[in-house]
Amino acid sequence: MRRREFIMLLGGAVAAWPLVARAQQPDRMRHIGVLMGTAANDAESQARTAAFAQGLAQLGWVDGRNVRIDTRWATADDVRRQAAELVAVAPDVILAATGTFTVAPLLQATRTVPIVFVLVIDPVGAGFVASLARPGGNATGFTIFEYGMSGKWLELLKEIAPGVTRAAVLRDPAIASGIGQFAAVQALAPSLGVELSPVDVRDAAEIERAVTAFARSGNGGLIVTASALATRHRELIIALAARYKLPAIYAGRWFVTDGGLLSYGPDYVAQLRQAAGYVDRVLRGEKPADLPVQSATKYETVINLKTAKALGLDVPAPLLARADVVIE
Repeated sequence: MRRREFIMLLGGAVAAWPLVARAQQPDRMRHIGVLMGTAANDAESQARTAAFAQGLAQLGWVDGRNVRIDTRWATADDVRRQAAELVAVAPDVILAATGTFTVAPLLQATRTVPIVFVLVIDPVGAGFVASLARPGGNATGFTIFEYGMSGKWLELLKEIAPGVTRAAVLRDPAIASGIGQFAAVQALAPSLGVELSPVDVRDAAEIERAVTAFARSGNGGLIVTASALATRHRELIIALAARYKLPAIYAGRWFVTDGGLLSYGPDYVAQLRQAAGYVDRVLRGEKPADLPVQSATKYETVINLKTAKALGLDVPAPLLARADVVIE
């Protein structure tokens, strides 16, 4: 009897073992949500999502094998709906991939689903985190720069186009960073002898009206601050700058590769690759509240010489020497 009971007990244990093993299996299919604030066919956005996927793969997460990546492409008209729908499917973590434009609606939709954000300028001021060192809630991530850096755009614009005495500053008035970036540029303007005109970026028609009106007077230039809306309307902004012969500086290199004159800012694509590291840590059990917000550490200057020639500008040799990328 004892032998028979032992065999029955052993058989039961063997039968139960696969169930226990599956319950403890750490590499079950996980679910990552991604909210992009640009069009799906946007080349820059494709580069960013590819960098994120590459970063995940280097950490062992491969889409379709042990993780499912659900990407939503949102516009200004439907970003709140897209955020709510993404939260409703209960992913393990969400990447807010287009700065404040995507973080704000996600945090309105959930205070429990973990969120990793990128390309945010002032997460504390926006109320996304309690502090950079200890975010304290369900969101953490990466900033692109502090407001003070925005003054660098005006310095570089004056360096490449010394004749500029008036500058239109394109900003998104719906986000705190749009106002903050303008304030930082405005603080430097008197010392450089430049009169500023804020241009609110809401839609294409408003941008065209404002830039056309601004261009009626001479000695003008453009400063395009960082925002998802500026990125979405970049073809129009670049075309207007070319049409009215306005030297322009932008917050990211993709404006310059698309024909803009000059940019200064962090490597945005690299930040998406970095974000994969935080997503990995969340998937492995860490909480956003305990992961400090990180800042960009490297900035790049990109110049388009073809555009400079079309504007009749001779790029100063010192500026050319400092440039990280020169497009000919």
